Amino acid sequence: MTAKVLDFNKKRLQSIENKRRQFERVLFSDLVGCYTVLDGKDAVAKVQIVDISSTGCLVEMHHKLLRESFKEGDELKLRLYFTERSFIPLILKVKRSDKQTHPELQHQVWHYGCEFDRTLPSFKAVESFIQFMYKFAEFSRVDEKNQKLYFI
Repeated sequence: MTAKVLDFNKKRLQSIENKRRQFERVLFSDLVGCYTVLDGKDAVAKVQIVDISSTGCLVEMHHKLLRESFKEGDELKLRLYFTERSFIPLILKVKRSDKQTHPELQHQVWHYGCEFDRTLPSFKAVESFIQFMYKFAEFSRVDEKNQKLYFI
């Protein structure tokens, strides 16, 4: 009989990754407004950041105007609004696109895997923001309504 050895470090990293993804979902759906500028149209359209890392992000688009608008190699102009009127501009390069059925809404959405243009000065702010999200996932704790405070 062989004994199973648990890799606690692997479990810890998996837990941190799960917390980071959950934090991203809340952050990008409730706190940070994400929009893309539609070239040729005097408009912006709401988009959803599904996943983000220091090299790029996965963007989900529901808007009718975006139907098959972007293909590999295209640039996507993204605005991350942190207040009603203040945003950080980003440029993304589309690396892949995929049409999927949204699991909750049961309609077609586009997913775009994108790479950040890291040469933009505004990327420095986003890079710090991404680092904060990773550190938040690593060090945050769940409020168990416990009166004791732990600083570990």
